[in-house]
Amino acid sequence: MNSPHASENHAQLPRKTGRPRTFDEDQAVETAMHLFWRHGYEGVGMGELTKAIGVAPPSLYGVFGSKASLYRRALDRYSQQFPLVEGNVVREADSLAQAVRMLLATAIEVVTSSAGERSCMVSSGMLCAHPDHDDLAKELGQRRDGFRLEIATLLAPWIEPPRLYSVARHLAAVLQGFSIQARDGATREELLETADEIARGFSDSR
Repeated sequence: MNSPHASENHAQLPRKTGRPRTFDEDQAVETAMHLFWRHGYEGVGMGELTKAIGVAPPSLYGVFGSKASLYRRALDRYSQQFPLVEGNVVREADSLAQAVRMLLATAIEVVTSSAGERSCMVSSGMLCAHPDHDDLAKELGQRRDGFRLEIATLLAPWIEPPRLYSVARHLAAVLQGFSIQARDGATREELLETADEIARGFSDSR
C-alpha cells in the first residue's frame, strides 16, 4: 500500500501558462520554510501549506511542482538566511581555540535566534523519515556533511590532516547536538557555556 505522503513527494502537475500569479512566490517559500522548520517535512501537509500561504493546491503545484520541490526551495532559503557555519566570522580568529569558539557561538546564535524556530532546519531535518522520502533524507545528510567540509576548510590554517578531518567531524556533531538541545529548550547562555568548555580544550592544540 502506498503511503499517503508519497503523492505529496512525487506528484507533479503540469504548469499552466497564461494564468495570472495569485500569490507571492517568494513569500510562499518564506512561509513554507518556517512551517517545515517548525514541524519537519512529514509534519506539514499540503492542506497546512496552502492554508498558510493562502492559495489553492493547484496553484501551489503549478508553481512549485511538488511538496518536495517546495521543501528544497525552503531549505535553500534557510541556508541563505541562517548559515550555521559562518566563514567570515571564523576567519578573523587569531588562534585555533578562538576559531572554535567563534564557530560554535555563531551556530548557537542561529539555533536560538528569536527570528527562527529554534534548532537548525538542516541539522535536525528528516533524521527519521518514511522510506518514500529516502531521496530527501539523503539530501539532508549531504547538506549536513557539507557543514563538516566547511569546518575543515575554516580550521585548515591551524590543523593539518588527518587530525583536521577528525576535528571537523567532531565539531559538526557538536553543532548537530546544539540544534537538538535548542529544540529541547536549552538557552543561548547554556549552550555558550558548553562552547567555552569545548574551545578551552583546543587552547593548547597545535
